[in-house]
Amino acid sequence: MALGGVAYVNPPQRPGATLWSLAAGPLVNVGLVPILLVAGVLSRSSGWAEAMPDAHALLRAVWIINLGLLIFNLLPIYPLDGGQILRSLLWYWLGRARSLMVATMVGFVGVAGLILLALWIHSLWVGVICVFILMNCWSGLRQAQALSHLAKLPRHHEFACPSCKAAPPVGDLWRCPQCGKPFDTFQTHAVCPHCAAQFSVTRCVDCGALHPMSDWMAPAVVPSLP
Repeated sequence: MALGGVAYVNPPQRPGATLWSLAAGPLVNVGLVPILLVAGVLSRSSGWAEAMPDAHALLRAVWIINLGLLIFNLLPIYPLDGGQILRSLLWYWLGRARSLMVATMVGFVGVAGLILLALWIHSLWVGVICVFILMNCWSGLRQAQALSHLAKLPRHHEFACPSCKAAPPVGDLWRCPQCGKPFDTFQTHAVCPHCAAQFSVTRCVDCGALHPMSDWMAPAVVPSLP
């Protein structure tokens, strides 16, 4: 989908799953290109273009817009689908954090080019898109730095996330919604040491899944984030 997507999906935090979820948007545009092209050719051969020129012009405009969105959205500029697909491919070799770092760096270079284009053609709309991309690149860079820091933390190897099998990190990374203070939920077994609030589920900082503390008792692995 254009500008990084409108639909919300939450794939497992693995490069393959993320890659396929991102490819779904451009594949829709890829599928529409030949369909609209064939419809345009048939409209000419059947005389529809002469009988209903406005409808034919609309069909042609839709085809051009769809093709333009496909090309633009496949640019390797984060957070466009092309940039996120690049990040997912790099994830296989560089890991979760470094792949995001590289993708955002490429995104900064790409948005610099788009800013020059916006100034050259005097386009306010392209400038607005540049601001959107720049903000997302900065957010992605901060996320990559946080993931890199997370990967360096020691882990509670006696626990494992039931979803991604990652051992949870050691540290005050969970915040109590009642008193607002951070704590290590695996040291206190899902009880806030400040206000004694008991939590029925615990969120995995690696994949975001929620599970009861009793389900975390399993052999764990350390995720390869960098």
